[in-house]
Amino acid sequence: MDKTAVIVLHYQNNEDTYACLNSFLLEHKKAKDFQTIVINNSVSENFSVLLQKKYPQIQLVENKENLGYAAGVNIGIKRALSENYRFIIILNNDTLLTKDTIIKLVKLAESDSSIGLISPKIYFTRGFEYHRNLYQENEKGTILWYAGGILDWANIYASHQGVDQVDKGQFDKIVETDFATGCCMLVTKEVIQKIGLFDEKYFLYFEDIDLSVRAKRAGFRVIYQPKACLSHKNASTSGKPGSLLHLYYQTRNRLYFGYKYASFRTKKALFFDSLRLLCTGGMCTKAVFDYYLGKMGKGSI
Repeated sequence: MDKTAVIVLHYQNNEDTYACLNSFLLEHKKAKDFQTIVINNSVSENFSVLLQKKYPQIQLVENKENLGYAAGVNIGIKRALSENYRFIIILNNDTLLTKDTIIKLVKLAESDSSIGLISPKIYFTRGFEYHRNLYQENEKGTILWYAGGILDWANIYASHQGVDQVDKGQFDKIVETDFATGCCMLVTKEVIQKIGLFDEKYFLYFEDIDLSVRAKRAGFRVIYQPKACLSHKNASTSGKPGSLLHLYYQTRNRLYFGYKYASFRTKKALFFDSLRLLCTGGMCTKAVFDYYLGKMGKGSI
């Protein structure tokens, strides 16, 4: 296995981070093929001390403030590149890996140099489903969260293939996909060297889609790998879908992404949609104002 770095971005929810690290470090406790780098975005020295004591094999980076997803992960990527790691796996701290997840992602990347980004099949962690009352008890834990990314270029909306479906093998083929998800993404050194890091103006949400689009335009393939699996405690650290934080960054960053990449016709439609949102009041209005005022990054939420 080529040199691989696993970057885990920690923000709040200490127990989530412990569980995430346990899910793969215990499985690979004797492995020397990858290095785990934890980026602490929580500004908690006490947690950092406990973490380093519990997992002495990890590298730990403490930030003085919450830098957001894009900037936080970029710090880890820079560290990995400085140590000449070829593959970089980015993980949310609210994920739980299954056996061989890391190995299967890396083996696929090793098999084809045209591959730039890979995401695995991702389930909702049991009890974190959107509509948990719709499923039988024996179905929970097999409800899909991501089986590939779908980007609606006409309206600039991103969605996940298979979301909310019970996994019955309907998404078991390795295929190219519109975008890899930052929940778990392997990115190669060659991609970063050619297209650069995550765009830190997003702060949170859409930065993974942006990176995927840039990788595709640079000639790399973005792949969904269903043979590698993990589960995700959906929005455990960033607020549930529909929360004010979620609404703000999704609204603002959709405009930023659309104006950056979409066709003239779509940009025109986005402009009129932004006028509609300005009239709705609340967090959407704030998000639109911030975009047009150039308040990117953390913004003013």
